[in-house]
Amino acid sequence: MRIRQLAVAVGLLGVLCVPAHAETRDLGRDTLPANDGWAAEGEGTTGGAAADAGRVYTVTDRAGLVRALDGGSDTPKIIRIAGTIDANTDDDGDRLDCADYATGGYSLKKYLAAYDPRTWGAAKPSGPQEEARQASAAKQAERIVLPVGSNTTIVGLGDKAVLKGASLQVRNADNVIIRNLELRDAYDCFPVWQPNTGGLGDWKAAYDNLWLAGATHVWVDHITASDRGHPDAKEPTYFARNYLRHDGLLDITNGSDLVTVSWSRFADHDKAMLIGNSDTATGDRGKLRVTLHHNAFESVVQRAPRVRFGQVHVYNNRYDITGDDYRYSLGVSTESRIHAENNAFHAPGHVEVADLVKSWNGSALHQSGTLFNGFPVDLLMIYNAYNSGSERDLTDDVGWTPVLHGPVDSAAAADRAVARGAGAGRIP
Repeated sequence: MRIRQLAVAVGLLGVLCVPAHAETRDLGRDTLPANDGWAAEGEGTTGGAAADAGRVYTVTDRAGLVRALDGGSDTPKIIRIAGTIDANTDDDGDRLDCADYATGGYSLKKYLAAYDPRTWGAAKPSGPQEEARQASAAKQAERIVLPVGSNTTIVGLGDKAVLKGASLQVRNADNVIIRNLELRDAYDCFPVWQPNTGGLGDWKAAYDNLWLAGATHVWVDHITASDRGHPDAKEPTYFARNYLRHDGLLDITNGSDLVTVSWSRFADHDKAMLIGNSDTATGDRGKLRVTLHHNAFESVVQRAPRVRFGQVHVYNNRYDITGDDYRYSLGVSTESRIHAENNAFHAPGHVEVADLVKSWNGSALHQSGTLFNGFPVDLLMIYNAYNSGSERDLTDDVGWTPVLHGPVDSAAAADRAVARGAGAGRIP
């Protein structure tokens, strides 16, 4: 048994160096098990497991978390989050709201008047109010964008660790673990109007709860990600479009590679997970290798996930579909190679099997063992039959077969296990 020091505080507000007692399992020292998805490729994913005692922190507020992250440095570190940390706070811990970030004369009322499509037209917003919006957004970003560097483990303590209002960003970093943490409400105070999106225009928010960009060897496990506190469904409508305040729950883009997402819960959101951000990003070929297993997607409208280019293994996941605005779950986009097996879908009466898949320039989808409301279905055959008049058929040959994975349970067994065990605070 490893002998550990007694917990000692180091005198930094919000940061404690607290090694665990010998008798207590230290989640911060856990590493990704062998063969557990794409993140186990090569040397695997160890995060900050090699951190020395001086680089093990327990943080209780934003200031402490920022110090522990060390500007996204590559030094091995373990960061334990205790309780709820709100990113929208000042250096003294006082709460900040959108009015505190507004600068340069920005106001939503003036912004709406300036860029009303009936008078502004279809041009990209420019001029004083857009400049003020950008300056205001930059002030918020200084507070809520938190960079995560290589060789880092971030783990929640206990079953109620929450990071609220933050956008964790793993950019061009390697060997990162994020576990046992609720990531809640990455709320954008200053969405931008995009006149030409979707033909009618749309609002675009800036922040994902967790964003992997150029990141490699990342293990995301037992997190819960949602818009809890500020659901977009309760936001007003401007220019006949919902005033969106959130982007993705977890986006994996810009050549990220070797990622495993396991036993996590993604809930109450529109666009949950994007893997590959552009049809023209041909440099992503051979990258974006991602494993998604034993995750719960609950009340998610779309992107669970949507994939471009990547080899993505989607197995033993549970989908609970609700609401009249549901669009699809599996998005098959340019050169995507999704290998989906033994997933369980629960849907209301107005959702059909063919609705579970949506294709944009996609050519292939491998699926097997799919359950729909408890009944086995051939998802690919039904999709092709239903859409044969409007979209090209998808083939079953995605050109690869997953080898890095644990036991693949039946969809029914996985369905029950995920319902009990996915999400923050549920690590066995």
